[in-house]
Amino acid sequence: MSSFKDLRIVDNFYQTSSFFPMPTVMIGTLTEDGKTTFGAYSLVQPYYIAGKDYYAMLLCCRNSSNTAQNILRSKKCTLNFIPDKRKYFKEAVRMGFPGDTPEEKMKDCIFTLEEGLMKAADPEGQYPKVIAECFQAFECTWVDTLDNAQDDKPGLLNGYPAPYHDFNGITSEFGAHFILKVDKILMKEKYYNAIINGVKAGDFPPVPVDYGYRDSKNFWYTKFRRPIPELLPVRETTVASVKYAADRIDDKIKFTDEACAKLVKVPRIFLPTALKGCVQWARENNVELITAEHMDIINDKRAKEKNR
Repeated sequence: MSSFKDLRIVDNFYQTSSFFPMPTVMIGTLTEDGKTTFGAYSLVQPYYIAGKDYYAMLLCCRNSSNTAQNILRSKKCTLNFIPDKRKYFKEAVRMGFPGDTPEEKMKDCIFTLEEGLMKAADPEGQYPKVIAECFQAFECTWVDTLDNAQDDKPGLLNGYPAPYHDFNGITSEFGAHFILKVDKILMKEKYYNAIINGVKAGDFPPVPVDYGYRDSKNFWYTKFRRPIPELLPVRETTVASVKYAADRIDDKIKFTDEACAKLVKVPRIFLPTALKGCVQWARENNVELITAEHMDIINDKRAKEKNR
């Protein structure tokens, strides 16, 4: 006999039928008159993470929400990650209440708004602002051409008629999904330095996690605690195994034994991808024999930022 009970799955199952840990994100969008407004969301997650010519996030939301309607209109948004302070989470809950107008949401907003980096790069363009109190913010553009969603328009607040898209744009009568190209990642200096120079336990930002589940009275979340490191398992292959794969990855660009030794800790399933990345770097830098010194440069994915 199973030790579990069979719980009925209903609408908004992540809130009503489960305990689902999620981030707390304030999404900034532009109103019709070009002002920034914010809504609180948790159904935000990475979408394209590798192998494309851009990176993307996925947002799920009601298609009648201010956020959805504004994205349909302007294609732009900011994802603002608030730190764990009770007053900030309380404000997120307030601004996440459905039905309030942008004017009502922003009237007594406690957050400080500032321009992002997209505005600096394109002064004539219109972009939503970011929240200064956040530890990081993503500036994004909706990729409306995916799933042929480019013709989806704002304006229907009582439900959209079929046909619906599969994964982008208006996906149901009341639902929408937005694949958001990440244009810029903005990071506060303390956490920027931690990522560039090596993160320790005390370097993590205080991140609130909400439980998804809510009852008729409360939204539940858990406060940040100091993160605990857990060592990764060490499974090394041999230099000979890496050399065998490296010699067959390209007919011109080769690896020294010392370079191959730098790759013995790469999991076997990821080794071909790692080798292809090295070969691509070699082509871009006119290198035909990859050495250990070259591997140090390749492995330091933040080298350009450090030098800058």
